[in-house]
Amino acid sequence: MNTNFFYLTTELIVGFFALLVITKVLGKTQITQLTPFDFISALVLGELVGNAIYDKEIGVPYVLYAVFIWGTLIYSVEWLTQKFKATRSILEGNPAIVIREGKIDYQQLKKNHLDINQLQHLLREKDVFSVREVAYGILEANGSVSILKKSNYDLPNKQELNLSPQKVYLPVTLILDGEILYNNLKASGYNLTWLKQQLSSHGVTDEKDVLFAEWLEGDSLYINTYSQ
Repeated sequence: MNTNFFYLTTELIVGFFALLVITKVLGKTQITQLTPFDFISALVLGELVGNAIYDKEIGVPYVLYAVFIWGTLIYSVEWLTQKFKATRSILEGNPAIVIREGKIDYQQLKKNHLDINQLQHLLREKDVFSVREVAYGILEANGSVSILKKSNYDLPNKQELNLSPQKVYLPVTLILDGEILYNNLKASGYNLTWLKQQLSSHGVTDEKDVLFAEWLEGDSLYINTYSQ
């Protein structure tokens, strides 16, 4: 029993410092900077060490060997992306413009396997609660979204301009992926007839042609079709 505890303690200490050294060598400072490849590599590296530690037939040399080989592979990929620019798009991915001139680019969403709900979530993380506020939205290689707001939604704010505050309304999504969200429509205080009239005024005859539609009190209906 005491021998088992001794070996486990030794392997844990060695594995801990081996991972610490690999992390320092790879130079990652923030988890938000990790690309999907980096994230998966880190998981696999941790799994290799974990399996080696809790497998009685595997000793310290195997722990170090597993960490060294996998760390070398990750480092090699990092070296390639820094040395040869052509490899970056393959190994790290490219940013994609998912909102262009205020319109959602459905083809880019589809290409990057991103749906509207996920896009809305990413925008809310940037304190943007309505697509209409965004001029350009760029999906970064690490999965985050960088935004450039439209000029009338950008700083300075009303407090800086000494303007009186106004009531704030939360945008309501009425159509998502060609489907009418009837609960949201009812909660907004409108009915299907009103929505059809709004769509018609924008030249839309069928809601199935609409990728995303949003209502904001005091503003017009925001509509983004699949073709835009």
